[in-house]
Amino acid sequence: MAFDFKKEYKEFYMPKKKPEIVDIPKMNYIAIRGIGDPNDENGAYKQAIGMLYAIAYTLKMSYKTDYKINGFFEYVVPPLEGFWFQEGIDGVDYAKKSEFHWISVIRLPDFVTEKDLEWAKETVQKKKKLDCSSVEFLTIKEGLCVQIMHTGPYDNEPESVELMNRFIHENGYENDFGKNRLHHEIYLSDPRKTAADKLKTVIRHPIKKV
Repeated sequence: MAFDFKKEYKEFYMPKKKPEIVDIPKMNYIAIRGIGDPNDENGAYKQAIGMLYAIAYTLKMSYKTDYKINGFFEYVVPPLEGFWFQEGIDGVDYAKKSEFHWISVIRLPDFVTEKDLEWAKETVQKKKKLDCSSVEFLTIKEGLCVQIMHTGPYDNEPESVELMNRFIHENGYENDFGKNRLHHEIYLSDPRKTAADKLKTVIRHPIKKV
């Protein structure tokens, strides 16, 4: 049976519907950076998502090609994730989507190296005629965070963020946003196939002790 990150690491991907504190270890990702409204049908965000999935599935299916990844085992492609920020704002302002800076990512198994990612980029570029030069190998160690399972439309996320803020203040913590500590979302539902009120999104914020 293929290794499934969501099932093996439930503490990172399946939090409760109430805030909880978690310590996130170092993880590697395929990543693309951009700016703009993620809802723009012809925007950079939609194009980035398509490219991330193309590369993720190329790596997943590499064992059926002549290219062999050392230590490879079959796995389920992890869910799409996003790190979000806006200049001069702690967290995010959902009313100013055009000002979003985003880093869209898909987690990589630890056996995938930068060399393997370069192979996948070249393969996708040849097969799909996509310019993959903006795709990067990104390592992030989030550390101490608060997270919650948000159920419902993305535009209702501020309600869950308010629960998180109240929880950390009551427990002696505060938000710790910075250059490398950002608003983080993990998308467990496909919005093309799931009703808005049933969308499941993990929301995660960096925190520190007061």
